[in-house]
Amino acid sequence: MKLTLFDLDHTLLPIDSDYSWGVFTTQIGWTDPVEFNRRNDEFFAQYKAGTLDINDYVRFATDAIRQRGATESIAAHDQFMRQMVQKNLKTEALELVRRHQSAGDTVLIVTATNEFVTRPIAKLFGVDELIAVELEYDHSPGGTGWITGAIKGVPSAREGKVTRMAQWLSSRGLTWGDVESTFYTDSINDLTLLEKVNHPIATNPDDRLRAVATERGWRILDLFDKC
Repeated sequence: MKLTLFDLDHTLLPIDSDYSWGVFTTQIGWTDPVEFNRRNDEFFAQYKAGTLDINDYVRFATDAIRQRGATESIAAHDQFMRQMVQKNLKTEALELVRRHQSAGDTVLIVTATNEFVTRPIAKLFGVDELIAVELEYDHSPGGTGWITGAIKGVPSAREGKVTRMAQWLSSRGLTWGDVESTFYTDSINDLTLLEKVNHPIATNPDDRLRAVATERGWRILDLFDKC
């Protein structure tokens, strides 16, 4: 089996979908723009530095949708897709995904962003297999049935991407040795998964990843300019 993995933000999209969703919630009046943007910028800086506490971030990032509930949140996400995601969909990225699909590869998006934000985006790319940060739902007696703000299982961030991919393979009776794997990503945060696959491809790489890729002789792909 040929397995092709894509990071999402700044790899297939020129934006960070999680950050952009946060900005969008301020635009529609769900959060205080000054305070939300201050904290959102802090978390984004921590992510780029590789110091993000993902549990803290997910609680923060899902606060608005926890308060608004499922129906209103899903409707808002539809609007977000139309206004912020679709206009940032790049032909180069779509064609890259399609080439791997047409070649018969099994294609996955593996992202550190939560599943609420990313599942509709994966569908936009025509990718059914998504590994994202899974959210816990309140299914207790008399519970809301909606997300709690906690993470379910292992978050798919940094080394967690390797763990989640191993779980995905194991659930299909496979190991890394059974597949020929390729991974496209922009971020140094994904170094452990890049080191695990057969074909690491630094895609629109940040400065640190570009330096590592150059040193190790990995392919570098500048697919588009980042926003």
